[in-house]
Amino acid sequence: MSTEDIVGLDPRTGRIIRVTTENGIIARIEKASEDTDLYLSAGFVDLQVNGFAGFDLNADQISIETVTGLVNAMLAEGVTCFAPTLISAPEERLCRSLRVIAEARRSNPTVAACVPLVHMEGPAISPRDGYRGAHPADAIRPPSLAEFDRWQDAADGLVGIVTLSPHFDGCSGYIAALVERGVRIAIGHTHASPEQISAAVDAGATLSTHLGNGIAIEIPRHRNAIWRQLADDRLSASFIADGHHLPWDVLKVMLRAKGLERSVLVSDAVALAGMPAGVYSTPVGGQVEVRSDGSLRVHGSEILAGSTASLSRCIGWAVQMTGVPLHDALAMATVNPGRFVGGRGRMEVGARADLVRFRWNGAVAIEDVWLAGQPI
Repeated sequence: MSTEDIVGLDPRTGRIIRVTTENGIIARIEKASEDTDLYLSAGFVDLQVNGFAGFDLNADQISIETVTGLVNAMLAEGVTCFAPTLISAPEERLCRSLRVIAEARRSNPTVAACVPLVHMEGPAISPRDGYRGAHPADAIRPPSLAEFDRWQDAADGLVGIVTLSPHFDGCSGYIAALVERGVRIAIGHTHASPEQISAAVDAGATLSTHLGNGIAIEIPRHRNAIWRQLADDRLSASFIADGHHLPWDVLKVMLRAKGLERSVLVSDAVALAGMPAGVYSTPVGGQVEVRSDGSLRVHGSEILAGSTASLSRCIGWAVQMTGVPLHDALAMATVNPGRFVGGRGRMEVGARADLVRFRWNGAVAIEDVWLAGQPI
């Protein structure tokens, strides 16, 4: 039997605890007398990862090495579970990428442990400028059950989250059919009316993708896609707290409106995360610019083209921007998103022993990571 004792500070109480793992599961959590200044948390869960550290899931051709490299980069940032995210693209390219991700899971146990599902962000999103964000206009198309089934054939059934805009005719039927197949439906990149958003939730949508982003700069003050999503308690919402996607006051108000228990932090990270300032050519957004402030924008515009921040950085930013306690910010990056991937992100007896130990000085600095009880 494989057993390990891990000591750290409980982020909620500040007290020192010892977590005992047995065969990849948390067996005991108890008070400890050892001295430490490291915090201990469940491993982070990111529902939206396009790439990181040069590994790009939305490149024209990806390889098994792309996926395994991305998994290792995520683990180094404390992310023990994430959803590889593919944006709007021709069906052939989407299916090719899905096959590679599925093969990477079959061939590498670490990938299988970290990647429970794939997030398809599009292609059934708004075709309008602003709402579409950096998604290529020629790749936007209505939802198709036949195409979805071809995705699942390519992915060995891995497609688990689909982000769409419910403005399309017949969208409620599409949503209900995917929910019946066990897929989570998220609303995002949408110009849908409040009534269309409510119909999508009635049909089974349960998440808003990066709420407050993927929307035009100027919108009607009352009848727009934001308020109905904030008001509907059946929807959880993900937020990109990287200091660029949402101003601090907007994020603070949105968290209050949605409620911390229904709020999720995501990175929306792309392959250019960590790259120096400059103009780059990428599959997501074409010509994009990493600016000196760390934001990533479509070149020559203010349209954001993803994030260059890790989820660990977003946790720190959420605390600094809104004043929420560290333990609440951690919940938004662990147990809350974990509900969408089979209950990951829990530090409790009986849970999978995915753990992160880190230093905290207004920002998260990863020290140690355990995946199913094994040190990484």
